[in-house]
Amino acid sequence: MKKSLLLALSLSGAAALSTTSAVAGDIYKSGGVGAYAGANYTFANIDFGNADADVGTLGAKVGVMATPFFGVEARGGFGVDDDRVGGVEVALDNYFGGYATLNLANESPATPYAIIGFTRVEVELDNGFMSVKEDESDLSYGLGVNIEMAPQISGNLEYMRYFDKDDVTVDGLGLGVTVTF
Repeated sequence: MKKSLLLALSLSGAAALSTTSAVAGDIYKSGGVGAYAGANYTFANIDFGNADADVGTLGAKVGVMATPFFGVEARGGFGVDDDRVGGVEVALDNYFGGYATLNLANESPATPYAIIGFTRVEVELDNGFMSVKEDESDLSYGLGVNIEMAPQISGNLEYMRYFDKDDVTVDGLGLGVTVTF
């Protein structure tokens, strides 16, 4: 009788521990499937010829994680901080694009990802007498990490090369927050 009771208690304890560890594992698992939206502030660098301008943008994104490893998203943003280089004001007026993400879902709250797509950027140069606006599209790519802060809220850090064409590059280091639905 004692052996049967001891065996039953051992089995129920093992079952409770396995259930608890499965629930705890789900709390810290990154990745997931569903829609999301977010906002980012990007510290952008515009390099053209021998000049270099540091500007800031505020952007928004919406997307869908089709699987824990693959997603698609659209982004758009506008400049909120311009720079002056040699008497010329440099601004990233706006940008928008479409992207695919490849995510490394794992058992931690951090999900590293790679992103690739196309971005259209509009850059403005103004010397006080004349203003020139240029807008073009190019292949964009980058790397980032989403870090879960609460069950449906994550923060992210991302490096992105938005544009690299005709001796002009636009790079950005973004900080943001994303909400999943």
